[in-house]
Amino acid sequence: MRRSRSLAAALVLSLAGTGAGVGLGLAPQAAAVTPPVAFTADALATWQPNGVVWALAEAGGQVFAGGTFSTVRPPAGGAGSEQSAVNFVALDAATGAPTACTLSFTVGSGTATVRALALSPDKTTLYAGGYFGAVNGTAVSSLAAIDVASCTVKTGFRPAFAATVRALAVTGDTVYAGGDFLSVAGQPRQRFAAVGAADGALKPFTANADEPGRAVEVTPDGNSVVLGGDFFTVNGTNTHALAVVDATSGALTKAYPGFIETSSVVKDVATDATGFYTANEGTGGGVFDGRIALNLGDFGQRWRDTCLGATQAVLPYQSVLYSASHAHDCSSVGEFPDGQRHHLLAQPTGGTGKLGWAPDTNDGIGEGIGPRVMTVGSKGGIQYLWVGGEFTTVNGAAQQSLTRFASTGDTGAPTVPVASAVSFKPGEVQVRWRTSLDLDDSALTYKIHRNGAATPIATVTADSLFFKRPQASWTDTTVAAGQSYTYRVTATDAAGNTSALSATASVTVPTTVDGYPNQVRADGAQQYWRYDELSLPFAADSSAGGNQSGVHHNAPALRQSPGAVSGASTAIGFNGTDTQVYGDQRQTVGSTYTIETWFKTNTTRGGKLVGFGNNQARGSNQYDKHIYMTNGGRLVYGVYTGATRTITTSGAYNDDQWHHVVATQGPGGMTLYVDGVQRGTLAVTTHENFSGYWHAGGDSLGGWPDRPTSEYWAGRLDETAVYPTVLSAAQVQNHHALATAPADSVVQVTAAEDTYANAGAPATNYGTSGSLAVRGTSFYASYLRFNLPAAPAGTVLKSATLSVKTSTMSGAGTTDTVSVVPVTGSWTEGGTTYNNRPALGGPALGAFAGIPDGSAVHTTGLTTATVAAALGGGYSLALSSTGTDALWLWSSEAQAGEGTPQLTLTFGAP
Repeated sequence: MRRSRSLAAALVLSLAGTGAGVGLGLAPQAAAVTPPVAFTADALATWQPNGVVWALAEAGGQVFAGGTFSTVRPPAGGAGSEQSAVNFVALDAATGAPTACTLSFTVGSGTATVRALALSPDKTTLYAGGYFGAVNGTAVSSLAAIDVASCTVKTGFRPAFAATVRALAVTGDTVYAGGDFLSVAGQPRQRFAAVGAADGALKPFTANADEPGRAVEVTPDGNSVVLGGDFFTVNGTNTHALAVVDATSGALTKAYPGFIETSSVVKDVATDATGFYTANEGTGGGVFDGRIALNLGDFGQRWRDTCLGATQAVLPYQSVLYSASHAHDCSSVGEFPDGQRHHLLAQPTGGTGKLGWAPDTNDGIGEGIGPRVMTVGSKGGIQYLWVGGEFTTVNGAAQQSLTRFASTGDTGAPTVPVASAVSFKPGEVQVRWRTSLDLDDSALTYKIHRNGAATPIATVTADSLFFKRPQASWTDTTVAAGQSYTYRVTATDAAGNTSALSATASVTVPTTVDGYPNQVRADGAQQYWRYDELSLPFAADSSAGGNQSGVHHNAPALRQSPGAVSGASTAIGFNGTDTQVYGDQRQTVGSTYTIETWFKTNTTRGGKLVGFGNNQARGSNQYDKHIYMTNGGRLVYGVYTGATRTITTSGAYNDDQWHHVVATQGPGGMTLYVDGVQRGTLAVTTHENFSGYWHAGGDSLGGWPDRPTSEYWAGRLDETAVYPTVLSAAQVQNHHALATAPADSVVQVTAAEDTYANAGAPATNYGTSGSLAVRGTSFYASYLRFNLPAAPAGTVLKSATLSVKTSTMSGAGTTDTVSVVPVTGSWTEGGTTYNNRPALGGPALGAFAGIPDGSAVHTTGLTTATVAAALGGGYSLALSSTGTDALWLWSSEAQAGEGTPQLTLTFGAP
């Protein structure tokens, strides 16, 4: 949109974040997904087997799936009926439906299975490995060659593998195999072997391993073969789980002793033009479950991703490494902590940071691993990423063992932003929202709409991932003191898919500075949770630019009143069992910091008020820099330096009254204040250095002195702030004093009665109409009655504003000035017509100097003294005009009016 220079200068964009790539600007041009991701996260309809898919391969627009299953059936709601598919099915890459190619893999005794599929370089021959004795009745021995064009077994290819084949790689003349076998064609070949691609004759290649082989990959130059599996030796040399051997002889050329943990194995190896990548799975503690990238030049490590979660498959494609796992803990690489499993991920082949692609499955049947294999198929110029495994859902919908994602056709809109708005001083409103989630777009564009206007007043771009959804914020500096405003936010992805509007965030701009929150911001808080939210799960950060928002966990009680600070601010209530608020962004804490909060409780079970821990929803196993309460009500402030170091108050504070606690640490050591008074110091200047999240209302306390019965807080908290500096004693005392200083309060009053008169229908009453109208010629006038409250004790009316909302009809706005005048005659909503309309007085209390078309809220200030004289009783206003351009508004009966017409009254100290 185009914006005047003066308005643009007044709009202050603020989006501070710790993650690289978080930025500001106008919306990017639409693309399918956020680059370099090549596929959407929208799962396409795909036929599904009734068992586990272990292997995938693609040729000529067909995708071949092998595994342990007996039938395939249509996707939910799809046409067709269940078909026999004995451990193999061929599917159309573009439709996901079975093709005419049908093969049955069977065995005389035991359970037949297909564990590996690979194509010849010219894609005319499909090689299948596993445990089976026949294909369509033709005798084979765990490895078979299939002519792709005719879908028939090549009888001239007759290798004899004595046990399961789990991995295959194919060159122009050789098929490399890995698995459980100890011999091939009667000759010793332990777990790895090579046979001729045409006839299956055993080759001299010898790479004997002491434990099963699970992965084989030929390097792009054809000179080397990368082996992966469970082994600890290859050809008698120590090399655990990974090895590189000569492609002709099998001689070991690169060993990896001690490179991969002994409790971990390599499940898959994939290569591109720059390197090869391993998928790793471990068992027990101290395992390696992630991914490794190695260079082709020296076979040395490029990077290592130490996420935990049993990686089963890796697939490099267009500079992105897609992986199948059940990753549940990526804290070791600075990402999400131990918790929910995530089964499909993407990251750059040149680094480890996760990209914005995260469709998901469940663990499924069998071993409960989830996805196990991936391949890319192409048809009609569109690429399809196919995923197979043992899952039974995809993106929350029922779908078993097979799914696919296309390179085009992104249709999923981002989630709806959760927005709120606050104002702490005249002339400024902070609008903030939790960034939305889009499973294939990390860069999203947000549009902020003020007062219901269709045209956004501002546009902000911000990055978010499924595990990192930082707060974004924008500051509106074009607002008037005493007036009320509403804001709604949408999120749009790179393909143009747009979320619904957020719920309305309403705010009234104060006429004077709100002392307590303004001082917290001025003193440099980088995280400030005021707990004024109307709904779960977003705890907004009210700091000046930190954007360190929180997440409500297990639904703590919102809007607890009264809060700790004078005015309309509310508190949050915790149940002492499982409710808390945790930080949305991973961060570190420097050598200087301050923790501040207000609390109120009568608990005798103690609990943690505020602290820093390395997990979010789950209990942390690293935790310090915290304030907790003992069962007896004493406060403890502690850090961990290899031992617990604490300050404990002598008095108890579980008296069900509001108290203010501040804890600081810096070059001068630790200090604890309660209610503005220093309660203890300790000459400790260090704490445990780790990355984590701030918690309010609970987290781990194991091993700490005077550990309370409960680690969770039972009571209320308010105004929780964290600073990167040490607050001075004077600052602490000032905060404590400001909390009880008089603060402005705002009362919003919706019209008790409203109607309009129409000269064109002089005897008609419009009291039940959803509309109001104003025009001078021919005449319309609207009448509003408000029941005004009395001023709260010790306060006076400081401002009064009237808000109205234009209707959605074409031409609802007006170019004329509309005046707000007092009504001197009597009237009723149900009885007023043009013929008996009430008399109007003067002077005008306020005016709208023209209102543009488009349904939106418009506000004007009213003469404060006149409204103040009417407090405590009914008061009538009229909207009138002398012009000929009609104004159409929503009445109080109209749901679309969103509470208008409405008076906003601000009361404060005289």
